[in-house]
Amino acid sequence: MATFIGDYACKVDVKGRIILPMAFKKQMPADACDHFVVRKDIFENCLVLYSIEDWNRQLLKIRKKMNPYNREHNMFLRNFFKGTAELTLDSNNRMLIPKRLLDIIGAERDVVLAGQDGRIEIWAAAVYERLDMPAEDFASLAEKLMGGSINEPDE
Repeated sequence: MATFIGDYACKVDVKGRIILPMAFKKQMPADACDHFVVRKDIFENCLVLYSIEDWNRQLLKIRKKMNPYNREHNMFLRNFFKGTAELTLDSNNRMLIPKRLLDIIGAERDVVLAGQDGRIEIWAAAVYERLDMPAEDFASLAEKLMGGSINEPDE
């Protein structure tokens, strides 16, 4: 599994292609293929780029929890898969992002690709620049989410 670290300013060319930063390419396992899936994020106004391996892991989680004959589950599945696209890197490490997806997040020419563990977020650069949490708020959130009991063993 790849762990993507870092954020990189990128340009969208006139055809809607973005070059995958070499740092991200190097963070992928040697045997990883150049296939990805992109979709609109559930919570934020960005796109999420999954390596095909991570996408398949997400699908396994979903399949374990979903029953397509349950109306709510079916609605979730429909919305989860709505707007997804499979991407392949070309020989120049470019991927063609569908214009409809770039339009959803308001991305025109400047975007930021931000690593987030096993996936990469794609943000309109102007929106990404405004994403900041005051240091004290982040420290409080980190304590709340990660500050468990001192007697808990690390995994």
